[in-house]
Amino acid sequence: MIRQVVEAPDIGIKEAVVLLDQDGRAIGRADKYRIHTKDTPLHSAFSIFLFNREGRMLVQQRAWSKQTWPGVWSNACCGHPTPGEPVADAAQRRIAEELGLYGIRLQLALPDFRYRAEHLGVVENEICPVFIGRCLTEPRPNTNEVAATDWIDWKAFIRNDPEFDEYSPWSKWEAAQLKRSGHVERLLDRQ
Repeated sequence: MIRQVVEAPDIGIKEAVVLLDQDGRAIGRADKYRIHTKDTPLHSAFSIFLFNREGRMLVQQRAWSKQTWPGVWSNACCGHPTPGEPVADAAQRRIAEELGLYGIRLQLALPDFRYRAEHLGVVENEICPVFIGRCLTEPRPNTNEVAATDWIDWKAFIRNDPEFDEYSPWSKWEAAQLKRSGHVERLLDRQ
């Protein structure tokens, strides 16, 4: 078996993630580029769904250079808070870094979402609060993070139309919970 080794990008600093116990309490920190393996420990993350005036959902294709889930289509943005960083602040930081979007009012919709998924031998194992918001401008993606963006039909996505079969599993699981919660429909009803 040949294992692909992905080197951490030379960014001058190492990005740390917050390690969690099974109850979601912080128990330490780890280098983000070293923990994503076949035995990834539980850690803190977040996920963001953004919608335009027409109620279409922003999606991104993850950059092919990403260590985890390269080239996979997913919801607008995901990321990890750094140690000591509030999750809501981290979400704002990442939509600016990945999508060039600023001043988006985010609403915490699923505070307790948690998942585990595997792709190409790398496991994601996260407690991942989900935020939603309105995006009234076009994204300006950072090509180091995002290969492409698109606006798709939210209702088709939550119906699990076959065109979305290859999307990240977390985006589909989160969307199903968002549908049940009614948060997105309430957001879209407020024009």
